[in-house]
Amino acid sequence: QVQLVESGGGLVQAGGSLRLSCAASGRTFSSYAMAWFRQAPGKQRAFVARITMGGLTTTYADPVKGRFTISRDNAKNTVYLQMNTLKPDDTAVYYCAAGSYLTIADRQLVQFWGQGTQVTVSS
Repeated sequence: QVQLVESGGGLVQAGGSLRLSCAASGRTFSSYAMAWFRQAPGKQRAFVARITMGGLTTTYADPVKGRFTISRDNAKNTVYLQMNTLKPDDTAVYYCAAGSYLTIADRQLVQFWGQGTQVTVSS
């Protein structure tokens, strides 16, 4: 069992930056690939980025490539999402997820979810 708690959301102007954090409980954090998803009002939860257990390989959704960076610190049981050059379209609730790297980009196959943190980007 893994419990995930996100933090770092807030209100930012377009072009600004935010860093989200996701703290995991339990001693098995390094056994899971981690990912970030986001859900805008009226839309389905969408994959944003994922990272392997060891942190060496990452994948990004096209809308965030070149602007967002996912990373993890297994010693701190924490995964991060650095978000730069934010746009109003990035406004959403951002969720941390844990699972298998091969399947974690599919929201239906995520094993554990955090409660989400709101990110609002003003124009």
